[in-house]
Amino acid sequence: MGGAVRAQLRFLGWGLSTAVINGCLEVDLHIYSEMFCHLRPVRRLCPGKIFPYWFLYSRALSGAEAVNALRPFYFAVHPDFFGQHPREREVNENSLKRLSAYLENLQKPGFKSLKPTQLMFYVRETDQNSSDGQEHFSTSGFRAVKFTLHTRDLLSTVLYILNSCSLSIEHIQSLNTNVHSQPLKEATRISDRPIKWDKSYYSFTGFKDPDEDLEQVWRMETTLTSWLDNNGKSAVKKLKNSLPLRKELDRLKDELSHQLQLSDIRWQRSWGIAHRCSQLHSLGRLAQQNLESLKNAKGCTIIFTDRSGMSAVGHVMLGTMDVHHHWTKLFERLPSYFDLQRRLMLLEDQISYLLGGIQVVYIEELQPVLTLEEYYSLLDVFYNRLLKSRIPFHPRSLRGLRMILNSDRYAPSLHELGHFNIPILCDPANLQWFILTKAQQARENMKRKEELKVIENELMQASTKKFSLEKFYKEPSVSSIQMVDCCKRLLEQSLPYLQGMHLCISHFYSVMQDGDLCIPWNWKNGEAIK
Repeated sequence: MGGAVRAQLRFLGWGLSTAVINGCLEVDLHIYSEMFCHLRPVRRLCPGKIFPYWFLYSRALSGAEAVNALRPFYFAVHPDFFGQHPREREVNENSLKRLSAYLENLQKPGFKSLKPTQLMFYVRETDQNSSDGQEHFSTSGFRAVKFTLHTRDLLSTVLYILNSCSLSIEHIQSLNTNVHSQPLKEATRISDRPIKWDKSYYSFTGFKDPDEDLEQVWRMETTLTSWLDNNGKSAVKKLKNSLPLRKELDRLKDELSHQLQLSDIRWQRSWGIAHRCSQLHSLGRLAQQNLESLKNAKGCTIIFTDRSGMSAVGHVMLGTMDVHHHWTKLFERLPSYFDLQRRLMLLEDQISYLLGGIQVVYIEELQPVLTLEEYYSLLDVFYNRLLKSRIPFHPRSLRGLRMILNSDRYAPSLHELGHFNIPILCDPANLQWFILTKAQQARENMKRKEELKVIENELMQASTKKFSLEKFYKEPSVSSIQMVDCCKRLLEQSLPYLQGMHLCISHFYSVMQDGDLCIPWNWKNGEAIK
């Protein structure tokens, strides 16, 4: 056992002189005692308490096996499960892109060392006390998890991610054919207290201090100028490479919009240009095969998303994982969807009448993605509750105000943009009191929103002109207040790297696969700390 363990520890970069005593390693630091007389001479290390025993005997994971091993993690953080929480969904989407790039770089032949990568995820809570003994994801909430990756292989990366998120690692043993036959109960989680070597050890041996880069990351706060200096050239290269595909995308979009007389073609997610072109080619082939059915979408907006149907606002949703047969059936059913849409609009008007003229709206950027049927069902439940309670509102007293319906709340609230968030199961008496007492503030918020929108548009135009940006946009979760603050500070800077670029204001620094630059709205100024 001792030889195998020593070999694994050398692979991990631990240059140690060791002996095995009762299944534990006795680490002899006396080999450097003349140089490191201040170090304790011996420290006993039990690898089984730090790594699962099978980890010490395991082979490297392939890329496919790593993805399979991370399935519990992906299930816990997948953006689709955060539909009612747009900001958290966006955070996870961005972090998954950065994690994907990190895993891809780990698999490149001849790589030496990756820069520490800080990631943040919102992880859905699990119920580990269920009757069947398995972990079940609850709907009660989620927690924020931050960690910094600085690993050298896929297996240790997978283990670190799962442990950081407090997810089980037992299933990984089944992915490895050369594992030890130790019982799975020995597969404990990685210790939070790894060995800390004195700095002089690394100076003398020449080994790289694994904490050095991490300490620098923690000590140094990324600034806009330093990040652009480090990433500007790669973004320019990616953007240049994507230009032919971007032209092809515009051509396909224009042709299909004209052929089918569509209002617009959009994408729910930030898929790459190549992916979008592929989706349009697929729609184009369907148009050649069954043009009559697709003509039912005349005047509609088509959105490529995760499932097929009609959205709450009447857009035609094409699920990217569905086959042509499903798309064809959807286009054939559009007339019945239009009927349901008319009934839905009537239901909204009836609710508005009962609530003093307040307008019922669905805001795509702030609400979960709902189909037309799902949204109609919500409206119907709320309307029937209103009919039973007969809340006395003066007719048209609340005209000009807006409200959205939520199924995951129990108390009404007023959004900073001026609309009311109303739970479908809200107590009618509380609802009446809340709306009447907050009506004036809601009007002030709406007025402020319109003023901010004008200022935001002016600042975005000024920024586009000053930096000669090819495209300037923001992610939906960035508010107008945040965007105004960001643009004002941008206009004070000289940023030559931005000329001709596609700039997105987000919550993270990132270079997208097609060269779009993403920067956080609250970016920091100044030079990087060396």
